Amino acid sequence: MQRVAILSDIHGNLVGLDACLADIVAQGGADAIVAAGDLCLGGPRPKKVLQRLEELGAQCVRGNTDRILADGSDGTGTASENAQLAWTRKQLGEKWIAWLRELPFAIRIGDPQNELLVVHANPTNDHEHLWPDAGDATLARLIGDEHAATIAFGHLHLPYVRHWHGRMLVDVASAGLPKDGDPRAGYALFTERDGGWEVKHRRVAFDVKKVATQLADCGIPDSTELIATLRRHRYKRLKGYIP
Repeated sequence: MQRVAILSDIHGNLVGLDACLADIVAQGGADAIVAAGDLCLGGPRPKKVLQRLEELGAQCVRGNTDRILADGSDGTGTASENAQLAWTRKQLGEKWIAWLRELPFAIRIGDPQNELLVVHANPTNDHEHLWPDAGDATLARLIGDEHAATIAFGHLHLPYVRHWHGRMLVDVASAGLPKDGDPRAGYALFTERDGGWEVKHRRVAFDVKKVATQLADCGIPDSTELIATLRRHRYKRLKGYIP
């Protein structure tokens, strides 16, 4: 039996990450810590986040923003987003860009009969959202014949658990940029049981004002919009659903 803490979508927010790490300790610790991608883009402390994860011996998978940072492209973003990419690459330096480049797409934990699969967005690619109300056709396309009993992911920044065709789908939400209407950071604790994996979502308060000040002061281009996203802590498209 083992216990695994899974965080995702830290997005360069060291304050949020450290709050989650402290809560993991307060919850009795974990045998392993896994970071499910989107580790450093869009926040004020990108390199320090990667350093903290390395210090912990955390296992990490590569998210879509990590891939874009590592491949050297501008992605498909706006001029502002491309400027933020360039700033983040400069902060990281070649050592950490190479570190991102070597991250795996997925991590598998446990026996094949009771396996926990950790990916960033879904088992097929790193960029398509698994919405909690996704239809069977979408889930069949993105999950396919994946055999893992439990699939943990982030990318969507919304915590949920859903059972589908014998698999448990768990969005662990965001440790650095929550978007479900709750300003607290989120992560999930997974405990291996004989009958499968038990999951417990955790929400942890962090100093949002401090992170906003760091964003304003760190030199990242167009920090105003990043600060607004942090403080809004919800998707614009869901403003009618999330209070």
